[in-house]
Amino acid sequence: MSTVRNTHVDTVRALSIAYVAALAAFLVLDALWLGTMYSRLYKPQLGALLRDTPQIAPAAAFYLLYIAAVTVLVIAPALTAPGILKVIALGALFGLAAYGTYNLTNFSTLRGWSGLVTVVDLIWGGVVTGLAAGAGFWAARTFGS
Repeated sequence: MSTVRNTHVDTVRALSIAYVAALAAFLVLDALWLGTMYSRLYKPQLGALLRDTPQIAPAAAFYLLYIAAVTVLVIAPALTAPGILKVIALGALFGLAAYGTYNLTNFSTLRGWSGLVTVVDLIWGGVVTGLAAGAGFWAARTFGS
């Protein structure tokens, strides 16, 4: 019984570390991206659609939920097998699909939604999610056992 409990505790510890590391990586990278690209891409392309000040609660909910999904669906299954490159690739695919859902739906249903924003954001979603998944995987492997 103690072996099962220890395995469970180790798994929870590893996934907690993965979540925190992936969240930190995602937040840092997205802050750099948005800080750089807001005035260069989003404001010129989506100006009238953007709020003057972003709402923090929905943004925080997105980050927490999104990284939970990345941790459970991408990182956790990979912890039992080697391969950070596979995790990065699967994270990128997950990001492409998630950002695609948002951007392609907006592009198909909203007047004024930018095709350029759609393409760039799809690429960014894949890159940032792949890197965050890789960071979470690495941290869990390094500090979680």
